[in-house]
Amino acid sequence: MRITLPSGTACEIDKTIQTPKMGLVIAPDIFSLRPLYEDLVKRLATEWQMSVCAVEPFPGKILGPEIEPRFAAVKDLDDEKHLRDLHEAADALGAEKIGLIGFCMGGMYCFKSARSDRFKKIVSFYGMIKIPDAWKSPTQGEPLEYLKRGNADRVLAIIGGKDHYTPQDDIDELKKVSVKTQVYPEAEHAFVHDPSRPSHRAQDATDALARAEAWLTS
Repeated sequence: MRITLPSGTACEIDKTIQTPKMGLVIAPDIFSLRPLYEDLVKRLATEWQMSVCAVEPFPGKILGPEIEPRFAAVKDLDDEKHLRDLHEAADALGAEKIGLIGFCMGGMYCFKSARSDRFKKIVSFYGMIKIPDAWKSPTQGEPLEYLKRGNADRVLAIIGGKDHYTPQDDIDELKKVSVKTQVYPEAEHAFVHDPSRPSHRAQDATDALARAEAWLTS
């Protein structure tokens, strides 16, 4: 079901599990909340036995389905407001232990959110390790800098070996700050969460999600 956080940001939430193992906040990709995330929230709540909430990354904006206006809008996002929404989503779940996962752009925000003590474990699926030039702005801090100042040891990074957003040099820097990394050598960007994408790799996706669940509940 949809709820609105105190900030006014929309979320998709599932709290149907009576005794959840933990709460789980999801930071979506650049295409925002949509039926894909409605299904994912319900699926993870059921399969992982968690309370789950996915947070709209572009609150108050009507951007449409095309990627160009969305890509252009990322530079206007504010790290502090985004983290506030993730915190409010965690509060809405009402669980003592909260995990965080994110995909693509949301994976980048997972790296940034390691500066918060609110999330006991974090999984970034193919998040940008360094901000693309087009996204740089005064309200966008570098993920690696947040990791250096935060809880990098709480983070698992799921990465595609052929993902142009995460070149090997960036992965090496990620490892230096104590982020646990799992690289799938033949995978490209976004190979896990959206089966409709050409980059989807069913076997790797199954393995990556199993590793994510194990990390969150360890």
